[in-house]
Order: sequence, then structure tokens, then C-alpha cells
Amino acid sequence: MTLTVILASIAVFSWKILGYVIPQSWITPGIRQFSERVTVVLMTALVAVQTLISGNQLEFDARVPALGVAAILFALRTPYILVVIAAAAVAGGLRLLGF
Repeated sequence: MTLTVILASIAVFSWKILGYVIPQSWITPGIRQFSERVTVVLMTALVAVQTLISGNQLEFDARVPALGVAAILFALRTPYILVVIAAAAVAGGLRLLGF
């Protein structure tokens, strides 16, 4: 699992570096869309794994509602620092309540 994450991160990083190295005339719209989507999909997968998996099992704890709050605030275009504070407050509050 860790090796997969490392290899995927290297792949995404290499795509970003290639974007600076390769001349713009060589980059087709299809390649551009693919590289943008791969980055978003891999980041989404990493967030999901870090939020939902603990050890070898799925775990629904205070991180799940905190991620939901963060997603809603991002959709509302809230500044990043406020998103982090709100998500931390939700997770902390739920853990304080025993969830």
C-alpha cells in the first residue's frame, strides 16, 4: 500500500515536471485533461484512504464528518485556513463527545 502511494506520487510529480520541460506545442488538450484528472483522482484517493482506513479496516470516526464539513466549506469557496479550523473543531468536538 505504501509503495503504491509513493509510486503514484512520483507519477503525478513527473507529470507536473514534464509540463514545465516539454514545449507547449507538444501538449494536446487530451494530454492536459488527462494530467489534470489524474492529479485530482489521486489526491481524492489519498484523502479517502487517510480518512476512512485505520490499520486494515474501515473506520468511521470523527474524521468523516470533519471531511464532510471541509468539503462543504470548500464548495462555498471558504478560505483554506477557515476550512482547516472548522474541520478541526468538528473532529475535536466529536472526539470530546466520545465519537
